Amino acid sequence: QVQLNESGGDLVQAGGSLRLSCVVSGDLFRRYSVAWFRQAPGKEREFVATLSWSGTLTHYADSVKGRFTISRDNAKNSLYLQMNSMKPEDTAIYYCAAKGVGLSVRPGEYDYWGQGTQVTVSA
Repeated sequence: QVQLNESGGDLVQAGGSLRLSCVVSGDLFRRYSVAWFRQAPGKEREFVATLSWSGTLTHYADSVKGRFTISRDNAKNSLYLQMNSMKPEDTAIYYCAAKGVGLSVRPGEYDYWGQGTQVTVSA
């Protein structure tokens, strides 16, 4: 069974930076495409960024492009999200997710999810 565990959520001031981590259990992590999603109170879960199993293909939501960077370390079964120049509208619970081959922005296409980590950006 695949399990994902996020960490790194915190309270940060606008303009600041934060790095989220996600550790994925199991031996097949390197075969998974991975992604970060977020969900703000009263809103639907939205796509943030995705990364192919090889790490060579990425796709970002327009709202975070140029500010956030997704990366992975297959040797550590880990996924990361570096967030810079943060804004109050980045406040949300952030989730990491994994799926088979292929990138997707649709949460319904991901098979495995973490429990989420809270990120709050103060003005």
